[in-house]
Amino acid sequence: MWNKTSGLNQFYNDRGNEDGIPVIFIHGFPFDSSTWENQVVALPSNFRPVVYDVRGHGQSEVGDIPYSLEFLVDDLFALIEKLELQQPILCGLSMGGYIALRAYEKWPGLFKALILCDTRAEGDSNTAKINRAHAIKTIWNGGIKKYAEDSVKNLFWSENILSKIPEIVQIKSIIEKTSPDALCAALMALAARTDSTEILTGINIPTLIIVGEHDKITPPIAAEFLHENINGSELVIIKKAGHLSNLENPEEFNKALLHFLENMQ
Repeated sequence: MWNKTSGLNQFYNDRGNEDGIPVIFIHGFPFDSSTWENQVVALPSNFRPVVYDVRGHGQSEVGDIPYSLEFLVDDLFALIEKLELQQPILCGLSMGGYIALRAYEKWPGLFKALILCDTRAEGDSNTAKINRAHAIKTIWNGGIKKYAEDSVKNLFWSENILSKIPEIVQIKSIIEKTSPDALCAALMALAARTDSTEILTGINIPTLIIVGEHDKITPPIAAEFLHENINGSELVIIKKAGHLSNLENPEEFNKALLHFLENMQ
């Protein structure tokens, strides 16, 4: 299905019970909504899972360049408006977590709960900005396959690179199919995003924080910082997982997700 209220064709899939509690899954960079399939099918019938492709990713249009994180947040609001979702739960991984935190900052009364996965509140460090610049150069020089290959080495726990072959193939394929312009635009938007640390102590809705124990990109220490600063939050560390904890260990991820959602009913 397509949403044009954000000014571009944005792909989304609204599944489950229309009268259920809406849960919006926001994928990370540079993936698409298909990475949430293990979670969507696991939700009980009294929930309404909604997935979508962030602009420039998956089946969504690239739209105008350059990007800002604010554009991605406004796209989320446009989807919520189109579907007339009341008090949705936001579940965001990595970039999806950045979007979720900024959305809460802009409209805190809109959401029922937050699920922040393998993400952080801080803006990019200088080192991270430099690394994003190097990635842009690689992509500009026609090295999208190299970029995809380099990415999976950081995204997955080293032991899962050898054992999670279908997941590795899936992620590489998604990256290689993504527009180079969109990849570069998203990288610049992430490098320039605002810091969300100041809002953490003001979050007053149920919040679950999930992180892979071997996450090199947003390590457990970043999740612990979120947990320490968000009053009443829950923290779950997923064993045998790196940055893509929902793909690398979906059984443990779903166990944490469903336990948290039980209290939302």
